[in-house]
Amino acid sequence: MNRLIISSLVLVNSFLSFGQSMDSPKRPNFVVIVADDAGWNDVGYNGSEIHTPNIDWLAKNGTQLNRLYAAPTCSPSRASFFTGRPSSRMGIVAPISDKSNLSLPNDVTTLPQALHQQHYQTALFGKWHLGLNPSSGPKAYGFDYSYGFLHGQIDQYSHEYKNGDPSWHRNGVFITEEGHVTDLVEKEAINWLKTQRNSDQNFYIQLSYSAPHFPLQEEEKWKKPYLKTIKNKSRRDYAAAMSHLDYSIGQILKTLKQQHLDQNTVVIFMSDNGAMENWIPGNQYQGRHAANDVLGSNFPLRDWKTTNYEGAVRVPAIVYWKNKIDHSLNQNYFSVNDLMPTILTLAGAKTIPATVEGKNIWNAIKNNDSISNQQIYIRGHLQESIIEKPWKLIRTRHKNAPTVFELFNLEKDPEEKENLMLSHPNIATKLQQDLEIQFSKDAKEVNLGIE
Repeated sequence: MNRLIISSLVLVNSFLSFGQSMDSPKRPNFVVIVADDAGWNDVGYNGSEIHTPNIDWLAKNGTQLNRLYAAPTCSPSRASFFTGRPSSRMGIVAPISDKSNLSLPNDVTTLPQALHQQHYQTALFGKWHLGLNPSSGPKAYGFDYSYGFLHGQIDQYSHEYKNGDPSWHRNGVFITEEGHVTDLVEKEAINWLKTQRNSDQNFYIQLSYSAPHFPLQEEEKWKKPYLKTIKNKSRRDYAAAMSHLDYSIGQILKTLKQQHLDQNTVVIFMSDNGAMENWIPGNQYQGRHAANDVLGSNFPLRDWKTTNYEGAVRVPAIVYWKNKIDHSLNQNYFSVNDLMPTILTLAGAKTIPATVEGKNIWNAIKNNDSISNQQIYIRGHLQESIIEKPWKLIRTRHKNAPTVFELFNLEKDPEEKENLMLSHPNIATKLQQDLEIQFSKDAKEVNLGIE
């Protein structure tokens, strides 16, 4: 009789456990890694001469998002990522710079704020660039812990902004530390991860590196592998920054494994926008840094950061989740706006904030399902574009000249060489109308036209 009771209890307990796991699957942790200005051809898995074995490992074992579209510059991409909507809706269409007081609005729910509702811990290591003052820093928008820099670019060792303003902080308090930004971000994130091994609370952390953004200040050990293969000094320095970044990413992945966190952690790697062609510093950093005639490579994609051509907005991106998703080359057209609702859904959210315009794309990532009618609106400095597979319309407004429209078939012409406006007038007209609808939804202060 006792054996029967015990056996019954075991069966009931097993049934309840099974039912619980079916109803409440274990939620993952998230590690989001953002490179700064890394171009399409600056990662090894896309054919670059730069060695990125750890990023390549993620690509080999995860899903490559072959067409993830971001904004053409830093602040807009980050604003879209954290809010799930075009940054132009919030008046952010260019990098927040100098003494600007522009920041994310307070009436929009951000990703870390929404994750709090799912009882996640949140931490940001590295670049913020969505508010240059501590009062509009990461803490104000939902990060429990933050460490790094508030501005868009900093000296890698002094950690000052280009005009000399302080930027390096921990939890919104300016601090002074020695060391290279890449190493400091890595060390802080690793120390934080080591506190999580026995924690029952899920976490979301983001490592937003300064690399490979200028100024390029790398030790010789990172340059040495390229002395014979890359002749141009600036490009060699840039490659060194990418190698340093890649090594740091490898240390983060190693720590996840050592702390037994790798089994249930979604790792996302992406660049915030495409690469810049060169850099002329002028009086920035009190003239301490020389100009760079060559920086990143977006080959074979067209043009550079700040434009709306593919080289600026189509970024290298990977999603990895051990034993949960298979290696694949995903050809769907995704937007950076889609990442917030996707992360929230995986985190167990039953509803998505009303201001989010992106879509949950998890099934399309996991199963490589195709997405139909996915329309992507991107707004930059003086260009706007709308993408609807396979078409892309770009509008360029000029102050003293007529507006220019360009239409490309991205499947047949990913390098955007042939303008098809005249040969496909019906498609061009429809996309022009769609673009105007999107444009009208943007913040009033950025829709005043060109004066």
